[in-house]
Amino acid sequence: MTDRHFHPTDAEEVREVVAWAAAESQPLEILGGGSKRKLGRPVQAAQVLDLSGLSGVETYEPEELVITAKAATPLAEVERLLAESGQEFAFEPMDYGPLLGGEPGKATLGGMLAANLAGPKRLKHGAARDHVLGIHAVSGRGEVFKSGGTVVKNVTGYDLSRGLAGSWGTLAVTTALSLKVLPAPPTETSVLIEGLADDAAIDMLCRAMGTSAEAASAAHLPMGLAKGLADPVISEAGVTGETPVTLVRLEGFAPSVEYRFEKLAKLARETGPVQRIDGDASRALWRAIRDVEPFWGDETPVWRVSVAPASGARFVAALRRSADFSAYYDWSGGLIWLHFPDGEAHAKEVRAAVAETGGGHATLIRADAATRAGADVFQPQDPALSALSRRLKAQFDPSGILNPGRMVAGV
Repeated sequence: MTDRHFHPTDAEEVREVVAWAAAESQPLEILGGGSKRKLGRPVQAAQVLDLSGLSGVETYEPEELVITAKAATPLAEVERLLAESGQEFAFEPMDYGPLLGGEPGKATLGGMLAANLAGPKRLKHGAARDHVLGIHAVSGRGEVFKSGGTVVKNVTGYDLSRGLAGSWGTLAVTTALSLKVLPAPPTETSVLIEGLADDAAIDMLCRAMGTSAEAASAAHLPMGLAKGLADPVISEAGVTGETPVTLVRLEGFAPSVEYRFEKLAKLARETGPVQRIDGDASRALWRAIRDVEPFWGDETPVWRVSVAPASGARFVAALRRSADFSAYYDWSGGLIWLHFPDGEAHAKEVRAAVAETGGGHATLIRADAATRAGADVFQPQDPALSALSRRLKAQFDPSGILNPGRMVAGV
């Protein structure tokens, strides 16, 4: 078995392939929908374990707010099913496909957990790891295991379901998972403020998040980045997109949203002109922010940087001393998306700016294969955390056959 592309159709076939690979020391690239295949270091494996045959919703109980599906079930398919019952994944998982040069809608549930996806509503609802209830998986030893269950209150055993979130398929192969869902908010409105500089915008967003308005999302797009972003939305609100745009999203029942909008609008008017964007227009705008639409269209480097919200503008200012780039802020300034149009990754400069502004995490999301192979794509860990990660890898995948090298060279 060399240079093979395996297509299992159930969990037992997955176990057989992984057990063979472990016995023969044959590394495997784990593939679902392929939407994030260009994210991370190039996997050092000739064999591909293609999970696309493990697709389909197994159970959905709207009244219990729980859905269980096979790992390669398309996320878009599940979201459509939830919408029919007026429900959603409240953490709003992003779609990396278009940013990485692929098609939208190819992400899978297993990939969503492996990448621990979240969107602008992470401020209020957390990420994928906070909504997974249970998993069925196969370890790198070729052993089937399960963790958690299918009810919201479940405290049995170790929380392996959350432990696999963000592991990028390097610890185990998830074959099925159960997640909690929530009712979709009946009303959504965004407060839009024009003309704020980065530091003033972040200060305003942090103050807004500290009020009783219960904002669901908070973002800032510096000058020019809003132009063309969900263009009909911007233009219908009377905004050209040429000026900086600062946004706060509210959701819930209409009377509550109306009251909270007036509360936030009063605060926002102290800093600049205020516009209102409602319903589908607001949702379209936040999807564009979620999926990093301002930086679609080429393969030049894009970074995802997480810092303390109050440090976001200081991080960008520090980086501007050594590099030229575009950037915008999500999570009230705690998440910064960076784009380097010159084609250079500027890894040294990015990580130096992170350290200078108090620490954080910087991930190289988009770059060519050669750049990703020669860089620390994920934030380097301190020695203690690195040692712990290696012990986890040794427990789950002692032969190192699952997505080797994707997160760390040689691991």
